[in-house]
Amino acid sequence: MAPRILLARHGQTQWSVRGNHTGRTDIPLLDTGREGAKLLGERLHRAPWAGLPGVEVRTSPLVRAAETCAIAGFGERAEPWDALMEWDYGAYEGLTPAQIRAGRPDWLIWRDGVPEGETTSQVSGRADEIVDWARSADHDVLVFAHGHILRALAARWLGEDLSFGARIRLDPTSLSVLGWAYGRPALERWNDTGHLDR
Repeated sequence: MAPRILLARHGQTQWSVRGNHTGRTDIPLLDTGREGAKLLGERLHRAPWAGLPGVEVRTSPLVRAAETCAIAGFGERAEPWDALMEWDYGAYEGLTPAQIRAGRPDWLIWRDGVPEGETTSQVSGRADEIVDWARSADHDVLVFAHGHILRALAARWLGEDLSFGARIRLDPTSLSVLGWAYGRPALERWNDTGHLDR
């Protein structure tokens, strides 16, 4: 079987609740984020996942992703990887989309990038590095990371331009699976938050 990549977005933080662009600022999880990570871990340790024996785990080194990984029960198996860090938002770090659009009404990060931060081509290149790693494995892999880099990863897995990421929403503590259909890269599961429904 060709390898799949399972994507876990980190839990809620104060900035994710408010909609602030959180790139490299190391914001911790809120209590709701920790609870979401616990529920995600419980889900991944039940059937059909059964704790994902043999899966290779990597996490962004930023605390919100690494803590989500640890609470979900994969911390001891995880290797930190800088490629999984969130988009470097540069001058837009900490701002909300509304604040940015006050000065740039038609701004779209997926098309325009950010000043003083990573370009769209740099983010696309990092996503390609992750895709290459996942496809070279002989087993499934699991990553814990952030909203924009995971959306970029999905776009590139599918062979789409980075801008495709604008069309696939991804909520905190969601589970997604990138796999195969008819021998081609496919979305098997996307933005699944069923474990949070209580």
